[in-house]
Amino acid sequence: MSTALDTPGPHTPALPHVLDNPAWASLTGAHARFAERVGRAARYQADVSPFIALADALDPGAWDDLAVLAGPGAEVVVPGVATRPPGWELSRGIAGVQLTGEDVTAEAAPEAVVLGPADVPEILDLIALTEPGPFLPRTVELGRYLGIRHDGRLVAMAGERLRPPGWTEISAVCTHPAHRGRGLATRLIRAVAAGIRERGEVPFLHTGAANTGAIRLYESMGFTLRRRTTFDLVRVPEGPG
Repeated sequence: MSTALDTPGPHTPALPHVLDNPAWASLTGAHARFAERVGRAARYQADVSPFIALADALDPGAWDDLAVLAGPGAEVVVPGVATRPPGWELSRGIAGVQLTGEDVTAEAAPEAVVLGPADVPEILDLIALTEPGPFLPRTVELGRYLGIRHDGRLVAMAGERLRPPGWTEISAVCTHPAHRGRGLATRLIRAVAAGIRERGEVPFLHTGAANTGAIRLYESMGFTLRRRTTFDLVRVPEGPG
């Protein structure tokens, strides 16, 4: 069930879509138990996810709240923000894309196993080897993560991250280099999507704009490009102003 939007009239500005700010929608909704918040800024607990979100990136007050939340000189990951107030320095930025999966085939993968806290050491080893994106010791608590093992060793995984209303993000899609080319990622994505569909939600995902191989895979599965975005590491100003 996707979020319904009113059709704007000729003089009515288009309403924002929940996927335009999915981290904020998650932190103030399904993932509120993982949130630390000051006014119009929120972040995940430090061992869950590095993402921070603003209620409105065009509101200077939200950035003031973020400065209080993070502390002077801290570096924070702020997704999907095009501009920053003076004094907020960009340390590093990654161009990304957001794709939605209304037409993705969802089906169970009988060989997949549910991953939990006991699997975190293996998960972190696979993440370090394949670098699909940030994954911390408690990220596995955000949703349902599935893995495929070979001779008892975890060789592929995928799972759920952001949970804005009506949607769930598929994340941490990775396969050990020695086991690529066997369709493991495709099977896991479809299996994770099946769990999302069972809740009446729609899968979506993010990846780097330069990761053309992954984008081709996702599009071949039925994902479609919704928008381009950024994942920026920014530094909080050291003092007032």
